[in-house]
Amino acid sequence: IPTANQVSLGRETPKHYGITSPISLVQAKEADLVLTHRLTEALKPYGVFEEELELQRRIHVLGKLNTLVKEWIRDVSETKNLPASVIETVGGKIFTFGSYRLGVHTKGADIDALFVAPRHVERTDFFSSFLDKLKEQEEVKDLRAVEEAFVPVIKLSFDSIEIDILFARLALQTIPKNLDLRDDGLLKNLDIRCIRSLNGCRVTDEILHLVPDIENFRLTLRTIKLWAKRHNIYSNILGFLGGVSWAMLVARTCQLYPNAVASTLVHKFFLVFSKWEWPNPVLLKQPEDCNLNLPVWDPRVTPSDRYHLMPIITPAYPQQNSTYNVSVSTRAVMVDEFKQGLSITDEILQNKAEWSKLFEAPNFFQKYKHYIVLLASAPTEKQHLEWVGLVESKIRILVGNLEKNEFITLAHVNPQSFPGPKESREKEEVSTMWVIGVIFKKMEASENLNVDLTVDIQSFTDTVYRQAISSKMFEADMKIQAMHVKKRQLHQLLPSLVMPKPAERQTSGDPVPSSQNPTPPPCMGPPAAPQTPSPPATMGLPADPQTPSPPATMGPPVAPQTPSPPPTMGPPAANKTPNQEVLEEKSPKEHQMEDPSIVPETKTTEDRGAASAGEGEVHNKLIIMTQFHPNNNLIISLSPQRVVSTDLSDVPLLPANPIPVVKNSIKLRLSR
Repeated sequence: IPTANQVSLGRETPKHYGITSPISLVQAKEADLVLTHRLTEALKPYGVFEEELELQRRIHVLGKLNTLVKEWIRDVSETKNLPASVIETVGGKIFTFGSYRLGVHTKGADIDALFVAPRHVERTDFFSSFLDKLKEQEEVKDLRAVEEAFVPVIKLSFDSIEIDILFARLALQTIPKNLDLRDDGLLKNLDIRCIRSLNGCRVTDEILHLVPDIENFRLTLRTIKLWAKRHNIYSNILGFLGGVSWAMLVARTCQLYPNAVASTLVHKFFLVFSKWEWPNPVLLKQPEDCNLNLPVWDPRVTPSDRYHLMPIITPAYPQQNSTYNVSVSTRAVMVDEFKQGLSITDEILQNKAEWSKLFEAPNFFQKYKHYIVLLASAPTEKQHLEWVGLVESKIRILVGNLEKNEFITLAHVNPQSFPGPKESREKEEVSTMWVIGVIFKKMEASENLNVDLTVDIQSFTDTVYRQAISSKMFEADMKIQAMHVKKRQLHQLLPSLVMPKPAERQTSGDPVPSSQNPTPPPCMGPPAAPQTPSPPATMGLPADPQTPSPPATMGPPVAPQTPSPPPTMGPPAANKTPNQEVLEEKSPKEHQMEDPSIVPETKTTEDRGAASAGEGEVHNKLIIMTQFHPNNNLIISLSPQRVVSTDLSDVPLLPANPIPVVKNSIKLRLSR
């Protein structure tokens, strides 16, 4: 754990870092060192530092793993009849990357590792005989191979330390002990899976090489990662930033202030990125072309790159944007948090506040008047893990759909998930719930406004079901439910630790009409297809005289029962409960596993303050059931007297012939 004496003072150096000159070369003052010591002390209660004993255990485990690798490579070399002189020098090595390699891992975090092998060792050997060798080790538990993933990986627990091992086969006869993976020449004649596997190490090594002072960088990054997690903006998969992106933003700050210590760098981080003119990219070095014909981020060449909203470009070839999932809403949320962080650190530097104020978690569930609650459920724990992984990887599509709705200014998804309420006590289903805060635009011209979110939600659910069926992971009773909930109703769904039940119902919030609960109008579409859809079920929200009935579940399509191989995007670990350690790190890396084909919309967000101030109240909520028919039209009813046909010809057809899908619909009537 760094102490005040270990904080690096920083020194002026002629070496130039980054693509621009530094903003300031001012040396640290005594007051800066005192603030940095206070920062270190403020971080300790959050478990961001690992004890020396635990660190030594990690080093010991990695040493054992490295010995196993060398033994196995010798065995493989012998089976392939290599000369004895070559076998003794062939080499092979384990490299680390990610938070462990950067030196900012937290207590209990996993280790990301890369197995680098010479050219005669095949990937099939890694996933067969090396896997068998790992099975023989008594320290190895929970061993599983994900060979078909975007970045193939072997996951295991070695002496209770979680490790993800990637594989790269280099075009070298032997692996030298002093191998530098930053050498671009190593990428020649490699297949794309090996290049992807090498990318994590190459990016991590470049980041460490491009910062002026590694110790100052590490303490600053620990601070920013804790702040981002406490403020619920740490999630690449949901459109915020992941670990590598936060590391690059901190590294850029270090380049701009090369002689500053951590307390100053944290303040400058918020100063720089609260004023950054997005979508100008963040670059740690000038991109280089190695003429290997690999795709790199370049908006001049690739049209889709021009739509990226918050580009943060990896420094190693082939350069990629690590933030292609960022949307209009997630960027707006993060920029707002940067501005609040700047205000708080201004106070800290003026001795008007303590560092603990920076890590105070905001109450997401008091921030908005309206929320969309999304629930994914499956009959068994195993099916649930796969299903939740798929649903979570696609939530950004739903956020994008909501952003495109003409009546919505902002859709803010909370990265923290919660255990969902059970459909019934008789069933043993497992469910996970996400909450999305929504701000509606101010509409001057209309006294009452009908907002229909049915198609936005249906497009999202259809995408999830299509992928589940095509990847053969779909099982009966895998369901997605969506419903609109007001702020005052959230306590009925969320765990009490997150949202305590109010002592008495608030009366100053959203007024509710005295009329009785609205009755959902009947579906006015044509008859359903012959198959019978799954019966609707409720979200488990208790009904009361002021609360509209919850929506019916969207029953999944009927599909042939097939075994459920894990999807390539990889499900997350088990549900995170509210009191779970806030610093738990995800693995494998989300940005490596996501589908980069989704391009965020470029429309800008209107003034959020005005939108929030003019936000209307929901006086009526119509929940109807609709059906997807072979003619590809969704027939919905806005009122018993009016039928509207919405053309969905741009939505790809669901598989099978035909599949009736019961949809849940969300319709709001906003009163200004």
